[in-house]
Amino acid sequence: MKFDVLSLFPEMFEPIKTSIIGRAQEKKVIEINLINIRDFSKDKHKKVDDTPYGGGAGMVLRPDVVYEAYNSIQDKDDAKVIFLSPKGSRLTHKKVLELSKEKHLILLCGHYEGIDQRVLDEIVDEEISIGDYVLTGGELPAMVLIDSVSRFVGGVLGSGSSEEESFADGLLEYPQYTRPDDFKGKLVPEILITGNHAKINKWRRKESLKMTYLKRPDLLKNVELSKEDRETLENLKNECQ
Repeated sequence: MKFDVLSLFPEMFEPIKTSIIGRAQEKKVIEINLINIRDFSKDKHKKVDDTPYGGGAGMVLRPDVVYEAYNSIQDKDDAKVIFLSPKGSRLTHKKVLELSKEKHLILLCGHYEGIDQRVLDEIVDEEISIGDYVLTGGELPAMVLIDSVSRFVGGVLGSGSSEEESFADGLLEYPQYTRPDDFKGKLVPEILITGNHAKINKWRRKESLKMTYLKRPDLLKNVELSKEDRETLENLKNECQ
């Protein structure tokens, strides 16, 4: 998968050159190109913004500069262009899976008071937000989107790594344990060292339901529950009363 990122501050993207995403780039499973919007300013001082028509605080990114930066991208005709914006639809697990099936994403990072609406209307396919709050720019949301989407691109993670984590089946993930067996008097749940995978899977399902019920009960309304799941939840409700 290819990501082209339009940003005023490409130096902020150092974190995605490391760890799993960094290795995926080395293996050429994903490609991340950073494009500095400021490079396309025709102003001798490389100015990219101007005062908003109608008045108001702050500055607005000029449409011509943003468009020239976008136009520099090769093979963009089949790409999906996403503007990272607090006005956008929420980035969810479902949306991440949907985006992971794309071959080319172009991410536009806003700054200051925003970007001239005319260029957004011209090039943007979708606006996406990572939460109901405002950041200083779109770079951090772009990194969140790249990281979350890349995990579902073949070859980025090990086999099965993304299939059992939180939200994969609509539930939060069960608790994880490793050595030592005894940590400050707290023991690993005995079921996990029995080697009985059927019982372990049953325990993990119950713990996922419990974790979701206690931390994100809103998720349960969208989960397909078995009779056993419903009995587990009923017992949890009785225990918590």
